[in-house]
Amino acid sequence: MTLHTIQLQVDMMKRDTAAKSEDKVRTSVVSRRESRLNTGVRPSRSRSTESMTGSCEVCGGRTWDADHIRGETICSDCGFVAAENMIDPGAEWVNHSNSDDRSRVGSPSTLTLSDRGLSTEIRRSDLTSGGARKHGLSGKSLRDWRRRQRIDQRSKTRDSRSRNLSVAMQFIRDRGDLTPQIEQEAASLYRHSVERGLVTGRSIRGVTAACVYIAAREAKVPRKIEDIADSFDMISEVEIKELKRTIRLVARNLGTHHITGPEEYFEKFHSDLELPPTILGDARSLWDEVKDDLSWQGKKPSGVAGVVLYYASQNSTSTRTQSEVCKVSGISEVTLRGLLKILKQMIAH
Repeated sequence: MTLHTIQLQVDMMKRDTAAKSEDKVRTSVVSRRESRLNTGVRPSRSRSTESMTGSCEVCGGRTWDADHIRGETICSDCGFVAAENMIDPGAEWVNHSNSDDRSRVGSPSTLTLSDRGLSTEIRRSDLTSGGARKHGLSGKSLRDWRRRQRIDQRSKTRDSRSRNLSVAMQFIRDRGDLTPQIEQEAASLYRHSVERGLVTGRSIRGVTAACVYIAAREAKVPRKIEDIADSFDMISEVEIKELKRTIRLVARNLGTHHITGPEEYFEKFHSDLELPPTILGDARSLWDEVKDDLSWQGKKPSGVAGVVLYYASQNSTSTRTQSEVCKVSGISEVTLRGLLKILKQMIAH
């Protein structure tokens, strides 16, 4: 009986010794592998993007709940917050069209392009001498790409309405001299004009100029009709008269009836005259005193703004001549002197 017990103990010791030796061999192999390939911590684990493992340090539970809105991992048993500020590893979907499209490519749609910017384009600038050299195009390959660019452009403007819309959007972008937000509004006004048939029988240049003028007026950064006409190469009196008629037509049909006041011209005229900032404040204070007088009714707003700035400049060290103010405000010197007389009478009272 004793010999049998001793034999069992000896066998057990042999098995323990063999197991320990196997563990040492396995450990040495793993260490050699790690020394050959030393990999760092996975970025997802270092940034706390994966769920927790192991037991809770408060209650010892092993079930975890992930709050993806707060970015936290919470113990299901006691509510202990084990991890916070976790990074969402999911895709960051960007949708510019307010639809179910989950595409992650492409720029947002814009009204200032005839196709709203939704189609691809072979840019002409990429096929010039400098652009072609940058892309490694020369000789026959460059000629082939220029031919493809022409075919691509023609395929997008196959019907007359698309061609006219492309020309109109080009006018607004190149000649409008507006901020991107106001450009979008001008393009929207033109598209509504096309839908209501206001462009039929009228020049594209004239309707786009009217839309640019109305968009700037609605944004309270008005432009003079004469400036708009010069930008769109409408120089003759007949063209300017037609532009004014088109502006009234578009405004009446689209319901844009904002009335421009003199105070909306102060900043632009102040910048054009290169006056110091204090004069702009003096002009606004002066206008607040006299703006309620009925004598201003029927007077040109740009002329009123010009005479207020002229009077404010005369009472400072940075004076401007009547001709300089008239050139900026678009009125004659006779008109300026008449408005100045009215302004002085108001101040005297």
